[in-house]
Amino acid sequence: MASIDLNADLGEGDPFDEELLAIVSSCNVACGGHAGDAESMVATVRAAIANGVAVGAHPGYPDRDGFGRVSAYLAGDALYESLTEQVTGLADIAAQLGARLGHVKPHGALYNDAVRDRSLADIIARVTAEVPGEPAFVGMAGTELEFAAKRHGLAFIAEAFVDRAYEPDGTLVPRKEPGAVHEDLHVATTQAVRLAADGEVTARNGEIVKVRADTLCIHGDTPGAAEKARAVRDVLESNGVEIRAHTLR
Repeated sequence: MASIDLNADLGEGDPFDEELLAIVSSCNVACGGHAGDAESMVATVRAAIANGVAVGAHPGYPDRDGFGRVSAYLAGDALYESLTEQVTGLADIAAQLGARLGHVKPHGALYNDAVRDRSLADIIARVTAEVPGEPAFVGMAGTELEFAAKRHGLAFIAEAFVDRAYEPDGTLVPRKEPGAVHEDLHVATTQAVRLAADGEVTARNGEIVKVRADTLCIHGDTPGAAEKARAVRDVLESNGVEIRAHTLR
């Protein structure tokens, strides 16, 4: 049976976390950069454990006002120090609660910047490699994120997006552009099945694009997020795809 992971970014102050944790198989917990604090991290990790959901860190640019969506907000040693504080903070909380930090997935603009920026990708990978427990590195396949994972000896989890539009080069349409997020539930569920079964999507210009996916992201910061996540899981399972955390395989 084919299997795939479903992940969601949680602990960011949205009201859908509890519902999403009953649906997804892994979560990426905001750890104090773009959002989150010690209290929210404890609550999210505890809820993830209760639901049997794998726990990962979701560090971002330390830009709470911009929710980590301002490109090139920070770089170099200052970024390394901030990301180290974020990821180790969550790793410590997870360990105290009896959970393993299974992966690290950068957030927002940091993720998008690092797709093309080798130096940024290396900083995130370096931070990940220094965390006890050998967490995996999550990012888009065939980008600087994957190349950095290989350079730092990290297991890599290729991520694709069920509710985002793609460019012909396999990158995401920027959020600020119309149609960047699929609001139509049928479009999102159809894209999820194609990604899981065939490893492909239709780009916004109509081209068929190959996209490798070990995990599918469902954004939890939009109205109806839980309903969309449930529909995606139901459609995948009805098509013979098992939902299972990649780090637990």
